[in-house]
Amino acid sequence: MDTKGPDKKERLLEALEQGMVMIHLDARRPGVLVPAHLRSESHLRLNLSYRFDPQDLSVNDWGIRSTLSFSGTRFTIAVPWSALFAIASHVTKELFWMYPDDMPPELVQQTMVTSKVPAQEVVAPSAPPVEARPRAVLREVPGEKEAPPEGPPEGPRDEPPTPRKGHLRLVK
Repeated sequence: MDTKGPDKKERLLEALEQGMVMIHLDARRPGVLVPAHLRSESHLRLNLSYRFDPQDLSVNDWGIRSTLSFSGTRFTIAVPWSALFAIASHVTKELFWMYPDDMPPELVQQTMVTSKVPAQEVVAPSAPPVEARPRAVLREVPGEKEAPPEGPPEGPRDEPPTPRKGHLRLVK
């Protein structure tokens, strides 16, 4: 176990006591077990909770194990502490911890570039330099503004409108 394991474990357990937690991990690291389509993710986010069904969440000195649902299919994940680089509580926004030493190099560089630090100042061993990309700027596009129609809407006045089927559905 790495030296940060106990600290990560304590902080994750503290956040789980509050409710749902999102963990940020590098799925390419050794020991990580996730569905095949997610194994190449450098920044994978997973939600954990003691209330998930089945209630098999295990946090120990090695790392984290739990059965989660991915597109309706259950999969037992395993995440060693060395792959975990951030913990965030959904309940209290104040509980957020980052471990920059465990972040993937490309994520560190992307963060530096988007925070407007010149690429030549980004130093990461064995990582190619990242060129600064232009940032998109949102602007209002002038167009014709439609005036509301005058008078009452046309259509049958005696019949009540037919109820529409809702767009929300219950997912179990």
